[in-house]
Amino acid sequence: FHQRHTKKTQLNKFNQTEIEAMLRSYTKVLFVRDPFQRLIATFLQDMGSSSPSFSSFVQDVLDSGTHTTSVAWKPLVSICQPCLVQYDYVVMFGFHRQELGHLLRRAGLPMDSLLPKFTDTQVLWTYRWLSEQMFSELSVQQKKQLSHFYRWDLAAFPLLSSFLSD
Repeated sequence: FHQRHTKKTQLNKFNQTEIEAMLRSYTKVLFVRDPFQRLIATFLQDMGSSSPSFSSFVQDVLDSGTHTTSVAWKPLVSICQPCLVQYDYVVMFGFHRQELGHLLRRAGLPMDSLLPKFTDTQVLWTYRWLSEQMFSELSVQQKKQLSHFYRWDLAAFPLLSSFLSD
C-alpha cells in the first residue's frame, strides 16, 4: 500500500477503503482563496499569452465552464470536495501568516524562519485594489455569470468581501 501511495497523488486513483484510511491518517489542510482573486492571479501569470484583456479572459473561463481541466479557476468545491473530506484546518488567503503560524506551532516547527515576510494586510489591500480595477472591466452579464459559476464556493466558504458575493 505505501509503495502504491508514493506513486499516486490523486485520491481518485485509490479505492474507497484506501481513501478512508489515508484521510484518517493525515492532517488535512485546505487553502481557500476568493475565486475572483484566483482569476486575477491566473490572468496576471498568463497575461497576453491567450487573452488580450481580463474581460476576454473571464469570457474564456465562462465559455469553458466546469468542464475545464484547469484547476486555476475551477470552483474549489469541485476540486477539494469539502462536503466529503473533513478538513482539520481551512486557511483563508489573506490570513496566511496568522493561520500558518498556528499550524507551524502545532507541528513544533520554528515559526519565524518558515513564514513569508509579507504581511497579510499588504496582501489584502493589494488584492482589494486589483479586484476593484478588474471587476470594473467586466460587463454586468459577466459579473452575474461569474457569481453563478462560483456560487457553491461562495456558499461553502466565508468569502463575504468577495466582489462576486454582491
